[in-house]
Amino acid sequence: MRDAATACTAAVCTGSVLLGAAGLLRGRRATTHWRSVDKLADFGAVHEEARVVIDGKCVTAAGVSAGIDVALPLAAMLTSDTVAQAIHLSIECDPQPPFRAGTPATAPAEVVALVRELADGPRSMNARSVPFSTFAIRRAHGQRHERMHGGTSTD
Repeated sequence: MRDAATACTAAVCTGSVLLGAAGLLRGRRATTHWRSVDKLADFGAVHEEARVVIDGKCVTAAGVSAGIDVALPLAAMLTSDTVAQAIHLSIECDPQPPFRAGTPATAPAEVVALVRELADGPRSMNARSVPFSTFAIRRAHGQRHERMHGGTSTD
């Protein structure tokens, strides 16, 4: 499969792995969600640690939140910098995250461990059976309940 008919080929988060599986990233630099980085090499891609990687007409973005970060350069590539900046302003994109926990390099070790545990945890309570955020909230609520009331939570 080749992308000869496209102006650009883009993916966000683990969509980059799908591009790799389709043979579109062989020999190209790319990024993906941090938990899937090792899969890029399986398809001949070279991982670059960045939120957005542009290699020729292939554009990849790291986690889901990098979707806007990739959309704006794509808008510039397909139209103009002025149009991309107008989009930027119109969506009022001016991130100011409350925590420095957006990457494994900036997140506290216990947060990285929690994400790994939640994603890899028991099959009865992982992202396949319960949405990840729901599982995280239930786990955090149980820990808070234990701290406040002693013992274990029943939720």
